[in-house]
Amino acid sequence: MNKIMLLIFISIFFIGCQDKIYLEKIESEKINISDSIPLDQSIEDYITPYRENINKNLDSVLAYSVNTYSKSNGELNTAIGNMMADAVFLQSNPVFKQRTGENIDFVLLNHGGIRSIISKGTITTRTAFEIMPFENAVVVVKMKGSKVKELIEFLAEGKRAHPLSQLNIVLDENGNLKSAMVKGQPVDFSKSYNVATNDYLYNGGNRMDFFKPNDSLYPLDYKVRNVLIDYFTKIDTLNPIIDDRFIQLK
Repeated sequence: MNKIMLLIFISIFFIGCQDKIYLEKIESEKINISDSIPLDQSIEDYITPYRENINKNLDSVLAYSVNTYSKSNGELNTAIGNMMADAVFLQSNPVFKQRTGENIDFVLLNHGGIRSIISKGTITTRTAFEIMPFENAVVVVKMKGSKVKELIEFLAEGKRAHPLSQLNIVLDENGNLKSAMVKGQPVDFSKSYNVATNDYLYNGGNRMDFFKPNDSLYPLDYKVRNVLIDYFTKIDTLNPIIDDRFIQLK
């Protein structure tokens, strides 16, 4: 047996003779974080300029709100929801048009995605972060008429104030679907429509499974929060209203 083979044999022998090691227990210690922990001034001095700069940017005034708006104020549509959907349409359509040569037909967002109120007074960048703290981005889905029909039936049955833009739904006195129109024209279920939404809903959030399958998907690389910031920057005064885009006849 040569020296190399002898060394291999000895190594295997000793490895095989070692006892197996087992994990018997895990110990941990809970450390409470509170004001009682001494401040490290060097760390505080390091992060203070960054904190001040972030707060300065977040508190920069973009517009003025004439009232306080909440997603709980309204039955089938709300002023704040209408504003959000309209903002997505107005800000996203030029991007989509430039990339595809087509227009967005209508917008659907989710009621639960509105995470804060807009208070009367100044609107800041922080306001946009409070309304939309998530990283959801706008996508445009080309949907067949049959899928749009599912979408409209979902809204009619749910009777929840999901933000809509360019889509009008009317329910009769019994709560059944009476009519649906896109940009003032009756929905044609034989054609396809470009529907703007966010990536969370596109992937089935809020049980909105009707976005798949589809003809095409166009991610716009445009976060809903940035849509709001850009929209607030463009306007001087915010004064959205509850209107007739989703109503039930009495």
